[in-house]
Amino acid sequence: MENLTSIQTEVDASFLYALLAEHEEDSNVAHVFREMSEIEMGHAKAFLKSKGLPESDMPGPSGRAKTLKRIGKIFGYDYVLGVLLDTEKGLSAGVLSARKQQNMKNSISDTAHVSILRNILHTNKNISGSSLARFEKRHRNVGGNAIRAAVLGGNDGLVSNFSLVMGIAGASAGSGPVLMTGLAGMLAGALSMALGEWISVKSSQELSENQMELEAEELEINPEGEQQEIALIYMAKGIPEAQAKEMAASIMQNKEQALDILVREELGINAEELKGSAMEAAYSSFFLFLMGAIIPVVPFFFTSGFTAIILSTVCSAFGLFGIGAAITLFTGRNVWYSGFRQVLFGLIAAAITFGIGSLIGVSMN
Repeated sequence: MENLTSIQTEVDASFLYALLAEHEEDSNVAHVFREMSEIEMGHAKAFLKSKGLPESDMPGPSGRAKTLKRIGKIFGYDYVLGVLLDTEKGLSAGVLSARKQQNMKNSISDTAHVSILRNILHTNKNISGSSLARFEKRHRNVGGNAIRAAVLGGNDGLVSNFSLVMGIAGASAGSGPVLMTGLAGMLAGALSMALGEWISVKSSQELSENQMELEAEELEINPEGEQQEIALIYMAKGIPEAQAKEMAASIMQNKEQALDILVREELGINAEELKGSAMEAAYSSFFLFLMGAIIPVVPFFFTSGFTAIILSTVCSAFGLFGIGAAITLFTGRNVWYSGFRQVLFGLIAAAITFGIGSLIGVSMN
């Protein structure tokens, strides 16, 4: 079963790289993605062959891979790239395990998928600096996309407020205190998440803007040194020294163009991405937390006592399972395993706070 899982993982990776190639505007990057797709499919074929199975037994893309394709249509395919890079460690582990069981020789490509992709991109002199910067940003911030933020934001809201509501329910006989505490916890948590996200985005923007200002200042104070840096950038891409210096001299005729190249190539900053609003990020975090936190509170609007506690637990369990299932988009783990694991941990946390609440309620009486 583990070998079949590894084959499925390789097939999914091949499918997703091919998907990225199909929707990549930079033809050179698209070519690289197609190469990666072929590498992953080559691994899958090798494992099938080692098991004595014909290629006709090759599985198709899994439901997870098809879901990521639909997500790409909505949020953009850069998000798919982020998720794909985020799952490469798990893919490597599965490949190594399968090779060990089959007594197959390890390959350097088994554990270096991201490194191979980066090396291919960086050694291809036809790939633009902006495309490289986009890839590196996705690599540095793997999993930091809106989909992951939505899942984790909803999880934070649900687990924290579910535990809070159960704690108060254990200590109080009426639904009034539970409802008020649940609403207060929901609002306080959402505001805290929003403020934290605003600070995070704003500080990142300010850091990048400060670096850009320093680069602009250096360009004015030491243009000869910056021109040499530009030449070195092109030489690192494989352009001959004489041609690189000629290109750098030409670029320095336009200070704005020179600054743009230095910011992208030297600092790895895409100025377009700095236009994102910190307030928009804060609003998103606020509502994502709110969506999760409201789930355990809803039953207390309509009923009270033991019935409300049971309904709240059932609703929260369904929510936790959904979040656990959504997490498999990034981990590649089994949906049922991940979903029930999330339910188990959430229920344990709620049971602990309910028990503590009950003890406090008894001692106060």
